[in-house]
Amino acid sequence: MLLFDENLAARLVAQLKDLYPGCDHVGALGLTAASDRAIWQYGRDHGLVIVTKDEDFQRFSILYGPPSKVIWIQLGNCSTADVTRLLHERRAQIARFLADEAAAFLALA
Repeated sequence: MLLFDENLAARLVAQLKDLYPGCDHVGALGLTAASDRAIWQYGRDHGLVIVTKDEDFQRFSILYGPPSKVIWIQLGNCSTADVTRLLHERRAQIARFLADEAAAFLALA
């Protein structure tokens, strides 16, 4: 399901597991120091949607298309509570994005 990049707090997994079952964090998978390309490949190999604040993944989504899919959090300097709230409030939009096999990228602000 969702794979949170290292620029997002690992505690998002516990906070969002009921809403997004099967979500994980790169740190829990041993990918903390991995390159963006390695994380992209992991997401692609495992059918995961990368959730990030890193613009590089948006570029990958344009270059390579799905899979992987990317949710780009564009909140700037924000708290984990802000990210949690955003992912709760936009869950219908995220569900449509996940269901669309051709969609590669979703920006949320």
